[in-house]
Amino acid sequence: MLTIHTAGLLVTGDRRPALAGGAILVDGRTCAAVGPYEELAAAHPAARVRRWPGLIAPGLVNPYGPELLEQAYHPDPREAGELGTEPIAGEALVALALGDARWGASARRGVQRMLAHGTVAVAGQLSRPAVVDAVQRAGLAQEGRFERPAGPPSLDPLAGRSLAEAMVRPLPSDAPHGQDATFAVFGVPDEAALTARGAGTCVATVVAGRLVHRRR
Repeated sequence: MLTIHTAGLLVTGDRRPALAGGAILVDGRTCAAVGPYEELAAAHPAARVRRWPGLIAPGLVNPYGPELLEQAYHPDPREAGELGTEPIAGEALVALALGDARWGASARRGVQRMLAHGTVAVAGQLSRPAVVDAVQRAGLAQEGRFERPAGPPSLDPLAGRSLAEAMVRPLPSDAPHGQDATFAVFGVPDEAALTARGAGTCVATVVAGRLVHRRR
């Protein structure tokens, strides 16, 4: 099924100017076209349309894959009274003495929190099988890194980084060649507001044509 995703602004992430009323045509898992909504809708009248508030932008890579998924525990909501809601690391993490099952559950929750920040890839070597499985099942790409990034680990890939630094790759041109339809939607009016407010403004995340996060 063809689906057109459109928003008030489409930011490609490269030198092309932002496109007001821009849209992405998704065919299965791939991006079939990028351009003005009116043109794509006229060319594909049977396509389903998803209208989003804010802007569409490239998906982001979180540079703290091991730190957030293998060196931190994401509490279950049922544990909030005892453990709180924020990731647990350091000595407090050691005291939990987690087994593989809890590591896997933690990683799944951590991945969901990443998806809610427009993350479509994680960087860094992952070694726990339960964590690797959680990442792969969610469809997140895994990227290498040459050194540990500076700064405290953050779920927000835009913390201290620009969109150009945080995105996986620009959106395809208006004549794509089989590139996966992977992008995010943020509830902000423009790129400046996205940089200022961060990826916590994510409204939706699409990985290979699949809507993997949608803000309720």
